[in-house]
Amino acid sequence: MTFPTYTVYKDSGVEWLKRVPKHWEVKRLGHYFDERREKASDTVFAPLSVTKSGVVPRLETAAKTQDGDNRKKVRAGDFVINSRSDRKGSAGLSSTDGTVSLICIVLEPKGVEGSFVHHLLRSVPFQEEFYRYGKGIVADLWSTGYSEMKNIVLTLPPSDEQKHIATFLDHETARIDALVEEQQRLIALLKEKRQAVISHAVTKGLDPEVPMKYSGVEWLGEVPEHWEVVRVKHAAKLESGHTPNKEKAEYWDGSIPWVSLNDSKKLAQYDYIDETNFTISDLGIANSSARLLPSRSVVFTRDATIGLAAITTKEMAVSQHLIAWLCHDEVVIPEYLLLVFYAMKEELDRYTFGATIKTIGMPDIRSLSMPLPSISEQKEVIGYVFAERDRLDDLVAEAQKASRLLVERRSALISAAVTGKVDVRGWLPPEKLQAANDAQKGHEVAAV
Repeated sequence: MTFPTYTVYKDSGVEWLKRVPKHWEVKRLGHYFDERREKASDTVFAPLSVTKSGVVPRLETAAKTQDGDNRKKVRAGDFVINSRSDRKGSAGLSSTDGTVSLICIVLEPKGVEGSFVHHLLRSVPFQEEFYRYGKGIVADLWSTGYSEMKNIVLTLPPSDEQKHIATFLDHETARIDALVEEQQRLIALLKEKRQAVISHAVTKGLDPEVPMKYSGVEWLGEVPEHWEVVRVKHAAKLESGHTPNKEKAEYWDGSIPWVSLNDSKKLAQYDYIDETNFTISDLGIANSSARLLPSRSVVFTRDATIGLAAITTKEMAVSQHLIAWLCHDEVVIPEYLLLVFYAMKEELDRYTFGATIKTIGMPDIRSLSMPLPSISEQKEVIGYVFAERDRLDDLVAEAQKASRLLVERRSALISAAVTGKVDVRGWLPPEKLQAANDAQKGHEVAAV
């Protein structure tokens, strides 16, 4: 959908707005708003959170203070913006009375349409201009006060045009949001399918006609009749990890990759690990219980997030928060064991304990069971699963790209409409457009 531009423009005199429609006002923000500085208690007024989705009832995850009386009052129809640069985009019109954190600026609109203001002051160009006025001693964290904010130059159309633009944006953003939600649902379904492909292939095999038997292991259920079911420790040698003395500088920054919980993101994202956040030296190995593990070991987290796993591409060591499995030749292929751990995720959650940091005990690790087909069948499963994952990952990437483009389109449309770069006055809501089309058809029939 494309829209025309206005016929006549004028120079706004400010960089962030550039040229604006000739009939739009250009005035400082303080002309359109008063700052509300009243204090209020969250025991009298409902506590609110200022988020990138707007002003909402206080989130469960929001930081709470003991001083609930020392908050800013918000009235329905006020615009609220978080003054801190690390919360860029957290702003919106409040639909209810309440209280917000003192780091927020509360604005009471004067003679402007709140629905238009909601879009204008949440637009990317305005947000960039707002935080440009910020002050602070940290390079990537500063705050903007109302004394600076009130001098920001805005451009506003007449009241009826503000209403029309707001109605247009409400409709179009809702339509785009619905499309984004569709893409997010698709992504979730594709990820579920990805996990299902792994779990089914690893536990049921690739032949749907093969006779099955009960495995004797609850999480496995039935497995192909000709497969074995064994303890993982019988298919691969278990090695525990260790951390060299951190006070000995000579034990660190060596040539040996050392896998720790600091590498959790890599373990969660990739099948193979070749670089680690920390390395240790030969002295570190020699003076600790850490062991130099061969390449193609399967490393596995046993603390924090349980069961993150990957295959090493070179000799490495692991911390005490991980273990490693050294696969026995002609028994299990590392990639197959890796897929078993991927399929075992829910089973691993059942074993975990700990209130702060989740962990799985070594006795439980030694009791873990797995299905074990022949080496040739393992290779078939690996080939099939890796190919299917690649296909599904490509579809996820396409859906994620479509979602990003929709979000970018949404942002660009808002920015263009609230700064007068496009003229949407000719736009009609679908119901009015349909009525107009029906009326036109009626005239044509009457004329015949």
